[in-house]
Amino acid sequence: MRDAGAPVEAADLLDGFGELRRAAAHCSGLAASVAGAGEKRRALDDALVHELVRSGLLRTGVSRSAGGPQTPPSVMLDAAETVARGDASAGWCVAIAMTSSLLSAYLSSKGADEVFGDPRSTAVGVWAPTARARAVEGGVVVSGRWTFCSGVSHADWLFAGCGVADAEAAGSAAPRPLVVAVPVAELEVLDTWHTVGMRATGSHDCVAEEVFVPDHRVVSIVDGPSAGAGALYRFPLLGFFAASVAAAALGNARGAVDDLRALATVKKPLGSTRTLAERSRTQDGLARAQASLQAARLLFRQAVDDAWRAAQGEEPVGDELRVRLRLAAAHAARTAADVTTAMYELGGTSAIYETSPLQRRFRDAHTMTAHVQIRQPMYEVTGRYLLGLPTETALL
Repeated sequence: MRDAGAPVEAADLLDGFGELRRAAAHCSGLAASVAGAGEKRRALDDALVHELVRSGLLRTGVSRSAGGPQTPPSVMLDAAETVARGDASAGWCVAIAMTSSLLSAYLSSKGADEVFGDPRSTAVGVWAPTARARAVEGGVVVSGRWTFCSGVSHADWLFAGCGVADAEAAGSAAPRPLVVAVPVAELEVLDTWHTVGMRATGSHDCVAEEVFVPDHRVVSIVDGPSAGAGALYRFPLLGFFAASVAAAALGNARGAVDDLRALATVKKPLGSTRTLAERSRTQDGLARAQASLQAARLLFRQAVDDAWRAAQGEEPVGDELRVRLRLAAAHAARTAADVTTAMYELGGTSAIYETSPLQRRFRDAHTMTAHVQIRQPMYEVTGRYLLGLPTETALL
């Protein structure tokens, strides 16, 4: 198994994204070295953010028409997983920014240029329509509050969900969900992120008070991307979001396996002459965890690849593939949490100290599983579909 910061092999260069993979490996190693500092400040280390921005890892989904690389899903998700192998918070922030950059194809050309025209520009997003907006000439005026704004501490833009009442159907219809791109400088960032895990994501709340957003920075996820957008933007958007969460979870679990293996070669439990690595319990536990993780990862990658092949056509990706993608993502994230827990337990008393990366991996894993994309209801939705029951699949 290659170390997180190891050089990229020649075979990895065949898809034309070798530089991106090298950047992810480099940032993974850097993220591991500054993870403790990030936890204390509840934001990614400045040097790490600089490298993430410089490498373009935070904007891999920007369309070619907006000057971006329009990177295939598997390459993006691999990069997020690689960074998370160094530190889960860093990988999570990469995943959120990558997902948000896909909205470049939903914006008008003017909006995409304003948000993503600067190659150093970073956008993050919270798409749940928890704020309200009212239509005015030339745009909307937004007020409200968004929780879990991961990466807002280092972002330039927030893609924020809101509900806009239909003036022609006032009082008779639910607000229409839209997403607006707002400069972070126009928002109030509240210091709310005091959590057990994923501390360096800086996922604070943000508040807007009567913020005007011009029409060219308003998009509808429901309506889909702009006409003529490529296959990347036919890939299920919310499915990619779920997959990005899973990628960060998988990377964290792989990092936990790395950490346990390093500890096991040197630790001798009290009263024992053998290292952890020489004990049958460690050998059995590590082998079982590795098998579970590899199986879940293979299922996940297959679901991503199948959806990507379908996106090459002109039609939207069908329900069957979207359900399989969401189920594989949820399973991967949950399995990753189980594996991380197993590594923490195998670490024994060494893992309970704040100086141990295993306890951070453990806390991060179980903070990630609280995310709506991989919580228990996702299994219920996919289970209804598999049982042939009426199922709302629009948000899969």
